[in-house]
Amino acid sequence: MELTEPQRKEIGQHFVLGFHGTEISEEALSLIRTYYVGNVIIMRRNVSSLDQLQKLILQLQSAAKTSGHDQPLMIGIDQENGLVSAFSSTHTKTAGTQFPGAMALAATGSLETAQSMTRATAQEMAMCGINWAYSPVADVNSNPLNPVIGVRSFGDDPIKVGHFARAVSDALTESGVAPCAKHFPGHGDTSVDSHHGLPVIDKTLVELESNELVPFRTLVDGKEPVASVMTAHIAMPKALGNDIPASMSSSNIRLLRETLGYDGIIVTDCLEMGAIVDNYGTPKGALESLIAGTDIAMICHTYSRQVDSITATYEAVIDGRLDLAQLDISGRRIRQFKRRFARNWETVLSKKELPSQALLEKHARLSEETYTRAITLLSDPKKTLPLPINSSILLLTPTIQSLNPAVDDQGVLKTKDGVLRNTAGPSYLAMASAASAYCQLNHAVYSKDIIINEESFRDVSAVIFVTRNANQSDWQIKVLQKLMHSLPYDTKVVVLASCGPYDLQASHDIRQRVAYLAAYEFTKPALEAAVGVIFGDHEAQGSLPVQLWDDDVRSASS
Repeated sequence: MELTEPQRKEIGQHFVLGFHGTEISEEALSLIRTYYVGNVIIMRRNVSSLDQLQKLILQLQSAAKTSGHDQPLMIGIDQENGLVSAFSSTHTKTAGTQFPGAMALAATGSLETAQSMTRATAQEMAMCGINWAYSPVADVNSNPLNPVIGVRSFGDDPIKVGHFARAVSDALTESGVAPCAKHFPGHGDTSVDSHHGLPVIDKTLVELESNELVPFRTLVDGKEPVASVMTAHIAMPKALGNDIPASMSSSNIRLLRETLGYDGIIVTDCLEMGAIVDNYGTPKGALESLIAGTDIAMICHTYSRQVDSITATYEAVIDGRLDLAQLDISGRRIRQFKRRFARNWETVLSKKELPSQALLEKHARLSEETYTRAITLLSDPKKTLPLPINSSILLLTPTIQSLNPAVDDQGVLKTKDGVLRNTAGPSYLAMASAASAYCQLNHAVYSKDIIINEESFRDVSAVIFVTRNANQSDWQIKVLQKLMHSLPYDTKVVVLASCGPYDLQASHDIRQRVAYLAAYEFTKPALEAAVGVIFGDHEAQGSLPVQLWDDDVRSASS
């Protein structure tokens, strides 16, 4: 038995695939023309400018139309904002506006700001032809050691996470861009990164109902359910009754469809992540996810794995392991999804006006204001802030580390030989430049292997010590402890948590001597906003979205 062209067209609609380069590649054309792939994910590697991206997407849509696709492509992108901003390329100033991520947004305490900012980023994306954003993150970050979610979450309060996720979802929908809530049934309580292994969350369904599922219920219920949901590569044996990844589990799909009553699009997280590749292989992961009832399987990187996954699906349909009737039911959902957000060929093939300079400047002001409002003063027992202007100050920033593949910018992180560079990184260099406008600055990069020269802090009046997820890399705290032991006791010390706010959670003795601030992300505008607070241009206005310690006052500035 051979599949007919309509059957191959149907199967192609159940995949979202990525490719390499800033121009349409032969592999991308092959996926669209030969395999009728109906959905494409744009990665940071595909973006160099707004104009380039718009031309690329027009070429992709044109290839789909001339290849006989019945409907336009869904063009998706990982645009959570903050550290996961594929649309806001770090390599150029001509891509989309860099806006704050989830935890920074939550620190402003304003749902209205979340919606305004989301409308702005959606407007820019839609002008380029993007019609699907893999956002909002609905995970409740209840584990401070979470290596993959962290500040990508709105916090550790499931109700507040649901409210912010709903605000983002509604704003995307109103702007004509499909939202995608992730990572169902909840990736917040794990200390394993699913990019590298399979996390196991040992919770019962009752426990999930009181925490992880709360934001997803908020997004599914109501007049406007979220248009799509992304499943996680996590095992939940007690809640789902098996040890396989939730993205491949029919129990997980039933939980979402039947228990939560969801009837929208279900898409997997990328099936090239370690949790799938190392345990099952991408083709098996894709096939099993479709058999389980997922609508769309995502494979972001490797052409051979993409083709093997599609052909494995062909074979499964032919031998009856995957029911075409089931695919058709799912296909009707996809067609409805496309009618709503991709609309028609005239819509996707008409060249839209790119964001004007005036619009980008307006969005840049909104971004700057929001970043400034997010900076949170966690403690300042010695009234260290603000630091004096024109004084001699030492800025210490951590050497670049790989955090996780969702966040890492490998072009900056590594040499051609794959070795991590011992550099500050562009965001910390931007912070140093901003601080230099206020003081006589000496900037040094510290690492576990580099001993800070005492000469560098002999005559300074203050030290700004920047951490990045130091609760997961305790060598940073050891460097800080050694530094403070060497400093004169009256030296002012400011500790800035440039990613997760948990860095001094277990360091009560240090907190008694320093001003402790959270910026929630090591993006250039976040660190520049922190500098403004450190030197008194702005007061810290943010409220902490997570619980840190028992005597926690969530806004030390209030």
